[in-house]
Amino acid sequence: MTSTAHRSNRGEHRISAVFLGIVAVMGVTGWAVWTGFSASTGFAVFLFVTSAWIVSLCLHEYAHARTALHGGDITVGAKGYLTLNPLKYTHALLSIVLPVLFVIMGGIGLPGGAVFIERNRIRGRWRHSLISAAGPLTNVLFAVVCTAPFWLDALDGVPPAFRYALAFLALLQVTAAILNFVPVPGLDGYGVIEPWLSAKVREQVAPIAPFGLILVFGLLWIPEVNRVFFDAVDALLRGLGVGDVETYCGQDLYRFWQEANPGCAVD
Repeated sequence: MTSTAHRSNRGEHRISAVFLGIVAVMGVTGWAVWTGFSASTGFAVFLFVTSAWIVSLCLHEYAHARTALHGGDITVGAKGYLTLNPLKYTHALLSIVLPVLFVIMGGIGLPGGAVFIERNRIRGRWRHSLISAAGPLTNVLFAVVCTAPFWLDALDGVPPAFRYALAFLALLQVTAAILNFVPVPGLDGYGVIEPWLSAKVREQVAPIAPFGLILVFGLLWIPEVNRVFFDAVDALLRGLGVGDVETYCGQDLYRFWQEANPGCAVD
């Protein structure tokens, strides 16, 4: 009994082969972008950024689950949330495919996956808030790592294509962090403040939760809102040393199926 339980517990924490495969794709394609090994630089950038984006989605959800585990929800392991397997984070279409499609269409890091936390097992409002904040804080950390060569002024020797890819990936992480922190029901930002709201308020806004993400994304289609949002994103990236041209060229390379902008040469 004890031995079997021990093996089961170890299995719940074992990193999945699916995640390791995605990390391998990220590593190989990142190397291809850096060295110019690929015949199509744009295609290599596409694979590198997409795989890195999926890795960040997995880490985002893992952060939620890991924080919940330490907060008292011991069921997250049995659900597979600690394996970093993207297929365990709810519906594969909603959690992985749609966020990737939104990256392709609009260059927006749309929050995708979700883990089901048994909140009744968590004690203390601060723990509930921290569980919700853990995911987007991972995106913040990812953005800091992606932009490190820029704000450390360590770009000497970094090939233009790789620099552009990092800039676009940083853009996705910043947009994901901002969108996740919006205090709208259904998003992590609301989860941070929800424990501090009265029961009456929580009951009133609960029906909105399934549509919160759709509402936020719909607002981004309004030109004025979209402009304010991306002005804020660009300002944050500039503060981290990433220029508008670099993020634009990164997105241009990512969309390899379109005609390349001659101003984004990588040779």
